[in-house]
Amino acid sequence: MRKTDEEQSGRKIRSVGIAFNIIDILQESGPTSLTELANELNHSKSTIHNHLRTLEDRQMVVRGDSGYRLSLRILEIATCVREQVGNYDVIRDEVNTLAEETGEIAQFGIEEHGKVSYLHKRRGDRAVETASRVGTQQPIHSTALGKTILAYLPSERTSEIVANVEFEEITPKTITSRAELYEDLETIRDQGYGIDDEENIEGLRCVAAPVKNEETVLGAVSLSGPSRRFTVEKIHNDLSEQVQRAANVIELNTKFA
Repeated sequence: MRKTDEEQSGRKIRSVGIAFNIIDILQESGPTSLTELANELNHSKSTIHNHLRTLEDRQMVVRGDSGYRLSLRILEIATCVREQVGNYDVIRDEVNTLAEETGEIAQFGIEEHGKVSYLHKRRGDRAVETASRVGTQQPIHSTALGKTILAYLPSERTSEIVANVEFEEITPKTITSRAELYEDLETIRDQGYGIDDEENIEGLRCVAAPVKNEETVLGAVSLSGPSRRFTVEKIHNDLSEQVQRAANVIELNTKFA
């Protein structure tokens, strides 16, 4: 169950929090009834109904026979957000080309709220499925995308993020300390790319290269695949060069804030 308003710290607007909690549930669960929403959020039906009426009025949710669902206006908002990140068309095309050339999963991620958020993902014809989806987030300390971005952020932002990392041990190979993470970030800066060696999913390796100019890192582009194909030797001698080439193309054609 999501945290109640009383459990939230700081000065926050209660009604906004409830509205976004409703949106979160509808995103995760699909069509949901008023009763189910009230029970999940531990609020009265009248409170949830008032919020739903407001969200309907703003065309953010739609009421149907199976309950309430998110409206297609969400797609409009998502498209607008996506297009505000650099030159999305260039990012999309390079990620798609990388996936087609390698047959593996190619992705582009950015840092948001101390995690890596996925902006675009493309599966090649040999790709295995992973947990990442466009718009979702993964831990920054256990992913090649996250660590690579973290390595090139301004030092103040890197320190702020690392100080708040919970260092959950997702697999036996996950980095579990600040010292270990800082050591890995130094390696990434030295070699120009980052590696997730089964740190986020057992049996899966990933290599990522940053998209940056001198002072700004927009994000990173990556390739992911099963360890039997993504050997350490292949990552260093082949795949790292492919993600770096894709990153260079995106850098040359991207607007940096």
